[in-house]
Amino acid sequence: MELLSLQKEYFQSGATLPVEFRIRQLKTLYQTILAMEEPIQEALLADLGKSQFESYETEIGFVLAEITHAIRHLKSWARPKGRVSPLFLFPSKGRVQQVPYGSALILSPWNYPFQLAVAPLVSSIAAGNCTVIKPSELAPRTTEVLGELIDSCFEKRFCAVLQGGAETAARLTALPFDFIFFTGSSQVGKKVLAAASEHLTPVVLELGGKSPCIVDSTADIPLAARRIAWGKSLCAGQTCVAPDYLFVDRKVKGQLVEGIERELHSFFGDRPERNPQYPKLINDAHFERISALLAQGNLLCGGGVNQEERKVAPTLIDQLPEDSPLLTEEVFGPILPVVTYDDPAQILPYLEARPKPLALYLFTRDKDREREILSRAQFGGGCVNDTVLHLSSPGLPFGGVGASGMGSCHGKAGFEAFSHPKSVLHSSLRLDLPVRYPPYSDHSFSILRCFLR
Repeated sequence: MELLSLQKEYFQSGATLPVEFRIRQLKTLYQTILAMEEPIQEALLADLGKSQFESYETEIGFVLAEITHAIRHLKSWARPKGRVSPLFLFPSKGRVQQVPYGSALILSPWNYPFQLAVAPLVSSIAAGNCTVIKPSELAPRTTEVLGELIDSCFEKRFCAVLQGGAETAARLTALPFDFIFFTGSSQVGKKVLAAASEHLTPVVLELGGKSPCIVDSTADIPLAARRIAWGKSLCAGQTCVAPDYLFVDRKVKGQLVEGIERELHSFFGDRPERNPQYPKLINDAHFERISALLAQGNLLCGGGVNQEERKVAPTLIDQLPEDSPLLTEEVFGPILPVVTYDDPAQILPYLEARPKPLALYLFTRDKDREREILSRAQFGGGCVNDTVLHLSSPGLPFGGVGASGMGSCHGKAGFEAFSHPKSVLHSSLRLDLPVRYPPYSDHSFSILRCFLR
């Protein structure tokens, strides 16, 4: 592809390597986002029905904070770091420097179409790469605005947006990019990984899975209800780290369900599906899939449907068969299945019998239980006594494990993901130990054994 060749040529010129250049580009991006805040919000409203507050909270403001953090710390991140050399290499010195891969490809999804395209771009620019972004065609207004934003910020030989569908993404992943960052479903993630393997291209995959929300009998139930209701209703549940099912102690289940219903009413009123501040589902196909799932199990609360605006109210359902799609597939919508347990000893076996999730949320006051679950359960990241917010801290690496992804992003972790740690040993010109060279003797072997053991 001509664009990739253009970017590779620009990278090889060395233009992107100076830290000062990268900081200037990040500042330009920051100012342009501020100038285009209104059209970005309008696009997010058109594509996903996001309110002004939610658009800024989860997309625009999130990205601005990511840029600010990168600008503040980039010089430190990029500075070569000394490493202690072993005695047998005395008096050499080791250094590690993060260097850019070169040409990076970002494949971003539709559910957070601005944040999940631009936040990885911040990491790519900070690391010193040239970048191509392929946004999702399912959020067309945001994709259009994103293209305008990037075109107004950067030359195409440095950063560019390519629009198109699945066929465009397939063509891009077949090209010899130096690094690929993908956010989306595990099914597509497998295809990206397979395509990248043809060129041995390193990949970060941010996927998803069934993220559990565990509530035990010691939890602060009113606070848990508020925070679970908030985390599940963000983007109408179309969030990769949304609580995907509740695993709750039977003793507090009724109180928790009542609390969540009460909080949802305080958030969105009697008819959330009619509330203009409540987001909509991305398209008709997704709306029909979620609507069909409402017929499963026993409805505890919610269930309202607004077909005209593609909205489904936040809904709690229990008494589901084990093979229900609500318990075997990622919901990715506003339905929250409820599963109960009678003994806390059931928690870990239940988790261990399922694929490793992207997130885990634990509501408890029991420190011993907290330590046990956090140390033994395998998941990408999560919160204790909250939901979703771990994603907003640039100091916390974000990423999955196993079926929920590989690699990390945000803050320093994102900078490191988009760069290679180049290790160099600086050997002394003043001292050259003869024991390393042939011909070898019993004496030299004895010396070797003293050092390497």
